[in-house]
Amino acid sequence: MPYRGLVAGQPVLVFDLEQPRTPEMPIYSAHRPGYVPALHRRHTDPPPSPTAGSRTSASGLLIMMEHTGTHIDALCHQALHGRLHGDVDAVTAAGPRGFSQHGVETLPPLVVPGVLLDVAAIRGVDVLAPGELVTAADLEACCVHNGLTLESGMAILVRTGNGRFWRDPERYLDAPGIAPDASRWLAAQRPSVVGCDTMTWDLPGLVDPELGCDLPGHVIFLVQSGIPIIENLALEELAAYGARRFTLVCTPLQLVGATGSPVRPLALVPA
Repeated sequence: MPYRGLVAGQPVLVFDLEQPRTPEMPIYSAHRPGYVPALHRRHTDPPPSPTAGSRTSASGLLIMMEHTGTHIDALCHQALHGRLHGDVDAVTAAGPRGFSQHGVETLPPLVVPGVLLDVAAIRGVDVLAPGELVTAADLEACCVHNGLTLESGMAILVRTGNGRFWRDPERYLDAPGIAPDASRWLAAQRPSVVGCDTMTWDLPGLVDPELGCDLPGHVIFLVQSGIPIIENLALEELAAYGARRFTLVCTPLQLVGATGSPVRPLALVPA
């Protein structure tokens, strides 16, 4: 169920778009160990200070890869021919503690109008099949069917239905993906951010002839267009409510030089 909130005195429904973050969540092998929480200090430990009296303290240690769970990709995450967005040299921009340019700390907090393009619904299914591609024609059909006009600066989120398998890692990773023509069509709309309910925006292993590489959507958005990508979104509740327009609130952490950040995106819908 959505939370209830107030914005400028007006009631809103707040849909949490982050998937639960656990050590068992779906993770690509390239991003292991993924998420490892450890309880570092416990309430059974000695008092934290001489003046603590009967007060005890607990705190934890987190080991977390940048591209696990619900997260946003920084522009430095991908390069083409050794160049980042804006023709920045990817090698010289990288250092032992991250990137000097296009790190995730350079992404602004997002409070923008958003739309949900529910491709599964437009095709009349609960979820797209593994390996199935979302096309530009699908996205255009979503806009026509729901009377949506895309404007520059919007957040555009794409639902395949795959989010329902978050607690079944093997099935979740065997996902659909966004076709290159759909990525190019979306980039032409000049959104502030795009997002999806799969581990990676693209279909892994699919090579785009025009770019000559896999993960073409990542190149189209991050390298060519300067548009970040949010992955592993929880879109089922928002879709079931029937919301197609909302305000997206998403604030990347200021992890200086990082190639991505965990996020907890919120969709605000008038109550």
